[in-house]
Amino acid sequence: MSVFVAIFLGIVQGLTEFLPVSSSGHLSIFQSIFGLDFNSEEHLLFDVLLHLATLVSIYFVYKAELKTMVKDTFEFLSGRSSNSEREGRVKPSVRLMLLILVATLPLFILLPFHSQIQRLYTNLGFIAFSLIMTGAILLISTVFFDGRKSEKTATIADAFIVGLGQAIATIPGISRSGTTITVGLSRGFKRKFAITFSFLMSIPAVLGSTFVTLISAIKAGIQWSNVPAYLIGMAVAGVVGYLALSFMKRFMATRPFTYFAFYCFGAGFITVIIAIIK
Repeated sequence: MSVFVAIFLGIVQGLTEFLPVSSSGHLSIFQSIFGLDFNSEEHLLFDVLLHLATLVSIYFVYKAELKTMVKDTFEFLSGRSSNSEREGRVKPSVRLMLLILVATLPLFILLPFHSQIQRLYTNLGFIAFSLIMTGAILLISTVFFDGRKSEKTATIADAFIVGLGQAIATIPGISRSGTTITVGLSRGFKRKFAITFSFLMSIPAVLGSTFVTLISAIKAGIQWSNVPAYLIGMAVAGVVGYLALSFMKRFMATRPFTYFAFYCFGAGFITVIIAIIK
């Protein structure tokens, strides 16, 4: 893999991981254009590094929230709780941690179908259809008004249903952030909370997926000649991901997904053309 391709794909991953346009779909499209196969043994490690880079981006953008969640949850589990917790009122940060864990559970349902889902990454026709579906999902999000639920009032059922949306979004071409935010809004989440919950709940999902892929990469063997390009692509994905997430955190709090919906429609139709030409 050339350094140019690694940098370009790092930019694609960094941008599309947080924009509601499906990073998996875009990586599959561009890997097809460049003649690469990220399901092959050769590039498994690069896939792992790109996702780790954008995961680090989430940490830096939501560092304060994550530190509070971990600290308060540890105190709660160790019995060093505040007076309000001993009286039965759990801190919002601890409730948020629980909601994120519940939202992760639906992903385990998909484990038996992992290989079938992976095969879809090379099917440009299917990805085109999924991108158009993502556009429809984003348009649906515009009909929901800002709700009232936050980490203080969201229920276990709410978290599980949003988690089902995340499970569906493992299909290439379906935007994870767009789907989970839309489902959250449909459950009455405040828009700001729906956005925060969507990005925070991606952390255990990406960690789990990265761990599974890393094992496969190690078993397949590492192409050491490609590692310098991989690391450059990883660094680019991390920086671009941080900038994209910082932007989207502010942008999505006040604006609808209409423009992204039309972008996905256009990307879907262009992908159909690419699939026919290929």
